[in-house]
Amino acid sequence: MRLLNLEKSIEHEKDVYSIDVHRKFLKSELTLPVSRGFRGLLGASRGCADFRDSTDFSRLKQAFILSTIFALFSCHDSNEPAKIIKPNKTVIADSHIKQTLQDNKKKRSETKTNIRDNLLVYCSEASPQSFNPQLVTSGTTFDASSKPIYNRLVDFKRGTSQVEASLATHWDVSADGKEYTFYLRKNVAFHHTKYFQPSRNFNADDVLFSIFRQKNKDHPFHAISNLGYRYFRSMQFDSLITKLEKLDEHTIKFTLDHPESPFVATLAMDFASILSAEYANNLQQIGKKSQIDHLPIGTGPFQFIKYNPDAFIRYRAHPNYWQGEQKLKELVFAITPDPSLRFARLIAGECDVMAKPLPIHIKSIDQYPEIISYTESGSNIAYLSMNTRKKPFDNPNVRKAINLAINKKRLLKIVYDSSAIEAKNPIPPNMWSFNDNIPAMKYSPSEAKQLLNNEGFTNGFEMELWAMSVQRTYNPNARKMAELIQKDLEKINVKVNIISYEFGTFLEKTKRGEHHAALLGWIGDNGDPDNFFSSLLSCAATHSGSNASFWCYPSFDKLLNQARRISDQERRSELYKQAQVIFNQQLPWVPIAHAQQFVLANKRVVNFRLAPTDGMYFNDVYLLPTEH
Repeated sequence: MRLLNLEKSIEHEKDVYSIDVHRKFLKSELTLPVSRGFRGLLGASRGCADFRDSTDFSRLKQAFILSTIFALFSCHDSNEPAKIIKPNKTVIADSHIKQTLQDNKKKRSETKTNIRDNLLVYCSEASPQSFNPQLVTSGTTFDASSKPIYNRLVDFKRGTSQVEASLATHWDVSADGKEYTFYLRKNVAFHHTKYFQPSRNFNADDVLFSIFRQKNKDHPFHAISNLGYRYFRSMQFDSLITKLEKLDEHTIKFTLDHPESPFVATLAMDFASILSAEYANNLQQIGKKSQIDHLPIGTGPFQFIKYNPDAFIRYRAHPNYWQGEQKLKELVFAITPDPSLRFARLIAGECDVMAKPLPIHIKSIDQYPEIISYTESGSNIAYLSMNTRKKPFDNPNVRKAINLAINKKRLLKIVYDSSAIEAKNPIPPNMWSFNDNIPAMKYSPSEAKQLLNNEGFTNGFEMELWAMSVQRTYNPNARKMAELIQKDLEKINVKVNIISYEFGTFLEKTKRGEHHAALLGWIGDNGDPDNFFSSLLSCAATHSGSNASFWCYPSFDKLLNQARRISDQERRSELYKQAQVIFNQQLPWVPIAHAQQFVLANKRVVNFRLAPTDGMYFNDVYLLPTEH
């Protein structure tokens, strides 16, 4: 085995770290594809990096950890493309190797400790669509934007869906339930970055900007993105909020069109994140308004440093965070769409936390004592949405036939490895108002075929089924699910053509209603059933596109509106149970599964928690010291 020792000087801030790199040229039984951001750093070609033993990952650790460090510290803190700092010595002669190692041993050891003990690497599953959570509904984007970078007036208590004070210290509600007065926290600092230096702290102007940008079509920042404000509109905030007033620098008042029971909980959702009005004004003056969505400024625990698309995102702890600076000084999202590669990187020590493991990974962690699994009952649903604006899916009997023809139990066994619960309603069974009296749809291809015959589809029909290209908590393998459904529908003479797009494109096309049917899913945001019903099935959500079935049913919508306007949970629950009966009569979806959420992490990770609303939160997380 030949060892080539390279000494690389990596400049970060004003410090220089000298690290010996050992590249091992070994025969391989395992081939791991390397993401674009790491190829040059590992010394690999555009193809792959090879390692000899598929079961012994320990020899990967140094190379993988160093590759991550190089990715972090070989780039500037601007938004320019990453640059690799070339080594100051390309090859050290054998006679000098020992002396070099001895001279630098102490400094190198201290450097590694400082870097790895304060730096957490999260292997995420996809790239964000934006760094502005107002514009999207994607959990991947929320993980990369609203959770580390921003705060809201209220937030969810860690690991729960319980609302607690955040940028607002407290609030009052009028007797008629239509006025909400929020008292804002003082001395909350925005991020100071190389692209913006704020001159003031958070105040009421920032709340007004963050709401009015989404609400008012004539707002100077409303139309700078083509992504729209799907959440704001699907929650009907554009019509619900009739007035928002600044009473003083630290007091604001919302006036609503009608009482809205989940209003405060909705303000804890990602789309209600608070942006900097001063930053927006600065960008408007220099003609760079669109920068606000990809070079973010917030008040959250971590500030944005750099994004290398499809490779990594780098954050640094906000030194003036109002809840105190984080123990983690650096946070990196290593974007790794391939779940097997995410798992390999976790085992190798390159990643500290891994998103969305496959069932086979969860089963195998007993072989790796340094890895632990976190699990939580998911407030989610995976479903097949049928576009009711397109024939033949405008026909409820055709939609029922599709429901009858799909073998859900087989989907749960093969796609989820039996770790999910079969769905029959649009909300999960652990949510209040779940109607358990509704019988589950039976699997009956013969009955499905008869229904199609009765509707004039004796020879069946042809359709497209869109499958997302990324792994989600609610659907670990949409492509495999689509293939299984394709085989099921063949039995009733329905020919299915499977279509896939890049995830952002997929979401935009379904929003515009270009699909026949699509495999989609939802993760609840605030613990309230309305978050499922109104976001996914209301008439208002057909305009925002989050209702991808484009099903608008007046009697169903009336029940949702009534439930939102009352505060008594028992009465609301009864209305939602009635809505579920109508849903199961009309069947705009095939409800498929409610999945458990899983995250794998190294045991060095301390204080990490999963939330019922899903999402990756790294505030208050830290790492135990490394072992050398």
